[in-house]
Amino acid sequence: MLKKKDSILSLLMIVFGAVIAAFALEEFLAPNNIFDGGVTGISMIITHILNNKAGVPVKLGILVILLNLPFIIYGIRKIGKQFIVKCVIALIIFSLMTAVFEPLQNVTEDTILAVTFGGVFLGIGVGLVLRGGGILDGTEIVALVLSKKFSISVGTLILLFNVIIYSIAGAVFGLDRGMYSLLMYFITSKVIDIVEMGWDNTKSVMIITSDGKELARKIYDGLGRTVTFLKGEGLVSKDTKDILYCVVTRAEIHDLKLIIGSVEGSTFTTISDVSEIVGNHMKSRSIKEEKTE
Repeated sequence: MLKKKDSILSLLMIVFGAVIAAFALEEFLAPNNIFDGGVTGISMIITHILNNKAGVPVKLGILVILLNLPFIIYGIRKIGKQFIVKCVIALIIFSLMTAVFEPLQNVTEDTILAVTFGGVFLGIGVGLVLRGGGILDGTEIVALVLSKKFSISVGTLILLFNVIIYSIAGAVFGLDRGMYSLLMYFITSKVIDIVEMGWDNTKSVMIITSDGKELARKIYDGLGRTVTFLKGEGLVSKDTKDILYCVVTRAEIHDLKLIIGSVEGSTFTTISDVSEIVGNHMKSRSIKEEKTE
């Protein structure tokens, strides 16, 4: 039952995400010659040239599907059918909705507003599709495969693809169009991160201290956060140290620092960003202690 519910939620996110992305493209970006990256960006450039300079009527949605087909076929062999099915659903809805939004009046002709709000809406749409387990662009499939073969992250590969596309857009439509498109890309990327990962900005905290039990109790009493104990040893002093590990939100960092400062004795604390947490963290009255071998 839970798996079926998750599948329905995943599909809904893909559908709504594709609709929002199509809205951003047709109502903000395309009318103002601001280009998305990847296959969609290439499709936008070709469509604009054919429609406005060559006089050949071409629908953006149809071109998006046609140019993505080779990447989808490639992805079936390299990634798996279930993932590709979600991608195909996202692409079909995205392409259909571009045809729906195209004849509607543009939201704005102001370039800065188009860059800003187009980037935000596109980021929301793409972020929802990603959360649903799909993608809207074939270059991401290639990036996923290449990242496994070479020591290059998916994000870096996609950025390289998009820089080439924006350079072409700048050469064909003017340098300012390329720069506006690049600015839109950075806005979109940030919004995608927020939608995909959430607003919490979760932090992991590691505290090294000589008396961890007192500090652990204060953290739990003050923040309601449990901690995990580890044992360590100083390289020079050879003294046994308590290492406390816990996960908190960004809003709790200030209070955590005050709690750490209230404990007597020396402490060493590191705070790091957490991109994702897998599993459930339950608050508990018992403090568990784990010893490293």
